[in-house]
Amino acid sequence: MVAFPYAHVDKSLRALAGQAEGFGRHAIGGLHGALYHVTNLADDGCGSLREGCCRNEPLWIIFEVSGTIELSSDLRVSSHKTIDGRGQKIKLAGKGLQLKECEHVILCNLEFEGGRGHDVDAIQIKPKSRHIWIDRCSLHDYDDGLIDITRESTDITISRCHFSVHDKAILIGGSSSNISDRCIRVTIHHCFFDGTKQRHPRVRFGKVHLYNNYTRNWGIYAVCASVESQIVSQCNIYEAGEKKVVFKYLSEKAADKEESTCGWIRSEGDLFLNGAQPSLLEDGSAKCVFEAHEYYPAWTMEPGSLALKKFLQLYTGWQPIARPPDNCSIVEDTLATEI
Repeated sequence: MVAFPYAHVDKSLRALAGQAEGFGRHAIGGLHGALYHVTNLADDGCGSLREGCCRNEPLWIIFEVSGTIELSSDLRVSSHKTIDGRGQKIKLAGKGLQLKECEHVILCNLEFEGGRGHDVDAIQIKPKSRHIWIDRCSLHDYDDGLIDITRESTDITISRCHFSVHDKAILIGGSSSNISDRCIRVTIHHCFFDGTKQRHPRVRFGKVHLYNNYTRNWGIYAVCASVESQIVSQCNIYEAGEKKVVFKYLSEKAADKEESTCGWIRSEGDLFLNGAQPSLLEDGSAKCVFEAHEYYPAWTMEPGSLALKKFLQLYTGWQPIARPPDNCSIVEDTLATEI
C-alpha cells in the first residue's frame, strides 16, 4: 500500500489546519474564523469568492456552487483564509490568485486553467508572504507561471498537486538581485508534473525539499538549481521523454557577490526511468545542501516505485470528494449570502 499523507484531514472541515508537512506545516488558514459561503460564480459582489478573499477577518471559504469563475483581474487573498473547494468543482480562469504580504493561507481542491495576460500566474506569492499550503490543486495553461514564490516569501508547502499543459511550472526566487530571497523555504511533495516543460522547480537562493513527486516527459529539464539554491531531492520519480537531463545547474551572480555561482542539489533514493540522466555535479557540492530534519522532524515518504507512480497519476490535483462536516463551534458568517 502506498503511504499517502494527510489521510485523516477529510474527516472534518477544519482538520486541514496545521496539518501540512514540511516548511508550510504551521499554516492554519481561516481556522479561527467564520464560514463564508460562495453562492455564485460572479467575479465580484455579494456571495462571490473575491468578496470573501478581500475581507480582513479570518474566514474558512466554502462553495455552494460548481463551475468556472472568470477573473477579470488578479484576485488578492488576505491573511488567515482557507479557500476550500472540497465538495464542488471550482475552476479559476482568466487571471490568478495573488498572495501579497499575507500569512496563513490554505488553498485546497481547486482548478486553475487559462490565465491570460502579461505576468499572469495561477498563484503568485510575493512579497513577504508566509505559512502557505497549496494542496490538491490542478494547474495548467497560464501565460506565465503556474506558481511563483518570490520576494522573501517563505514557509510554504505544495502537496498532491497536478501540473500539466504548460511551460514554466514553479519558480522559486525571481532574480539574482533579490538577495533577501535567501530566507525562502519550500517543500514540494506528492505532486505530478505531467509533461510540463521546465521549472519543477527552478530555484534561486532558497532551500527546497522535494520528495515523492513524479515528473515525466519534461521539455527542457526537470529541476534547476541557480544562484546559491539548496535542493534536496528524495525518493522522487523522474521519467524522461525526449529530453533526458534531470538536474540543471545555472550560474548567476548574486547582487552582493563578485563571482557567479549555481546552486546545489543532493539526490537521495530518486528513481530515474526511461534513460533519465541525473547529471549531478561530482565536485562534492552536494554537501552544501541542508538537511530537512534540521527544520522539521518527520515527513511521509516511501521509496520511489511503479506503485507510487500510478498512485500519483490518480490522486493528485482536484479530487471529487465530499465536503466534510464542520465540527467547529464558531458561528457561521451571517454577513455572507446563504442559500
